[in-house]
Formats: sequence, C-alpha cells, structure tokens
Amino acid sequence: MREIVIISGKGGTGKTSITGAFAALAARRGEPTARPPVICDLDVDAPDLHILLAPRPEREEDFISGNEARIDSALCLGCGACAAACRFGAIHEKDGAFAVDPLRCEGCKVCVAVCPAEAVAFPARHCGHRAVSATRFGPMVHAQLFPGQENSGRLVSLLKTEARALARERGLELILCDGAPGIGCPVISSLSGVDLAVAVTEPTPSGRHDLERVAALCAHFRVPLAVLVNKADLNPEAAEGLAALCRDQGHALLGELPYDPAFVQAMARGKVVTELPPSPTSEVLTQAWEHVLRLAGRPARRAPLQPLNAQGE
Repeated sequence: MREIVIISGKGGTGKTSITGAFAALAARRGEPTARPPVICDLDVDAPDLHILLAPRPEREEDFISGNEARIDSALCLGCGACAAACRFGAIHEKDGAFAVDPLRCEGCKVCVAVCPAEAVAFPARHCGHRAVSATRFGPMVHAQLFPGQENSGRLVSLLKTEARALARERGLELILCDGAPGIGCPVISSLSGVDLAVAVTEPTPSGRHDLERVAALCAHFRVPLAVLVNKADLNPEAAEGLAALCRDQGHALLGELPYDPAFVQAMARGKVVTELPPSPTSEVLTQAWEHVLRLAGRPARRAPLQPLNAQGE
C-alpha cells in the first residue's frame, strides 16, 4: 500500500485542484481493471475537496475530543472559587451567577477540582463530524471541525487510520491525501507514515519561503518530497529559482503548470481539470502523476534528522 499526501506551505496554491486531478488520473490509470485510490481530505479546518468530488456519505460519525466545563446554576454556591482558579479567564460572573465561556475553556478541569459544591460538570466536547463517502474516483474519508474547535491533529490521525483500514478492507493499493496548508499540527499528522509528499508552490517570494519551510518539515520527519510549480509562466525567473532550489536540495521537480483558467472552469462545473478535453495543463499533470507513482514506489532516501527551530525552519 502506498500513501501520498499533497501539501503546500500556504493556502491558495491550487493544492486541492491538483489532488482532485491526481485522483481522476489514479482512478482511470489506463486499464479497465485499475483500482481506484482511497481519497482522504486532511484539511479538517476548512475542507473543500468535496466541492470537486461531490461525495455521497455512506457512514457518518461525530468527532468527540476533549472536555468542556459547565456550571450547574442550581448547585452553584456563588463562592467564585472556580473563577479564581481558572488561568484562562473562562469563568465569568453576571448577577451573582457563574458561567463558563466555551471559547476560552481549555478543558483543564481545575474548576471541577476546586468546586466545593461539585457544581461543575465536565462532559465530552462535540468538535465536529467525520464521514466515509463514495465519489466517482473512489471512496473518500473526510471531516469537518466546528469553527474554533481544536484537536485538528488528532482528527487527521483518525482519518488516516480510517483510510488505511478502508484500503485493506477493499483491497486498494493507494491512499491519496489532500493535506492542510502550512506546517502546523494537521500537516505534521498528515505526514505520518507517508511514502511521498508532493508540495505545490508558486513562483513568488512567499511561495519560495513557504516551500522552504515545508521542505524543512519533510526533512525533519524524513519524508521524501517532490515539488510541482503552479502558474510558473507568470514569473519564469522565480520559477527557475524554485527549480534550482529543488536541484540543490535533492527534491524531485514534477513539472511546471501554466496559469490556466481551466481550473476555475472545471470547478464551476463540479469537475477536475483532467476531466476536461486534453490540454497542455492536463498533459503536465499526467506526466507529473506518472512521476509521483514512480517516486512513491521507490525506497525512501532518508535524510539526516534535523531539529526545527521555533519558526519551523
């Protein structure tokens, strides 16, 4: 079983559109007997792969993670011990009654421990939902956190476990993941156990900076990295700089995509760009996908483990 994750150091690089295009290429890959991939959307804070793939839920579950304090006003003595002990300022008083602000509560449970009347309940927190769905390119595992909720790294880990179990159950050999942007907890979780990370970048100063950050993250966790440059023709000089960076650091350069309105046209029709008539863009993506499969099937060249500083560099 091979596992590939598409990532980017920043949002808006076209990562999700390219993941959808790769999913289409993986599902049809030449032979009628080709097996589809398990598709996994790991951007649980702001998922959007469903816009392209129109998943049909087969199984849905609540995501329960952590706890949240709640004060029973009928039992509360109004002593204020909980408010005095809370380091996060999550407990406030109004008209002699104490209540918990759920946006400030960190679930530390100190208010439960200090309440003399045992008036503070500590129920599990409902943070979002996750699902296994069917798409035209294969089964899809995805989730959505509620606004402001945490534990995205844990939810990503659950989705990856679900995707692997689904692949084993259905005899599928490929897991294709759409990762979150940036280098935070959900991205770190998404890199666990993968055979290859594909970074989508742009020929801009911020694109180069964020590629360097995500490359350092992959090197730290010893994950092989390949790079795909989007909108390369908008700044050929910067695109060449990205290619030089890949050569210097030993990252495979999968190709350079032109700026192409077909991505937007495909999205407006609920399709991916490789479902449209053949074009230079779809040709680059097809060649890039074949390169991805070769790289993912190759034993990883492990880089020395390097520490990250506070900026992730």
